[in-house]
Amino acid sequence: MDWDRLESKWPQMRGQLRHRWGRLTEDDLDVIAGQRDIFIGRVAERYSVDRNEARHRIEEWLRTLQEERTLTGRA
Repeated sequence: MDWDRLESKWPQMRGQLRHRWGRLTEDDLDVIAGQRDIFIGRVAERYSVDRNEARHRIEEWLRTLQEERTLTGRA
């Protein structure tokens, strides 16, 4: 999944976001609201990693979502 799609579907993705990023609070998700830099910063803060590691983890997760969508035939 690319970032633009995640950003546009942020409200619908909250369940998946909470499942994968369990340390993020509902307030965090409200503040992030699909904004990439804020998301990276919050993941870095909550998981005690630097921004590069947070970015890497998020990109890996997005690739996983894309692979799942490909396997299930969803666009």
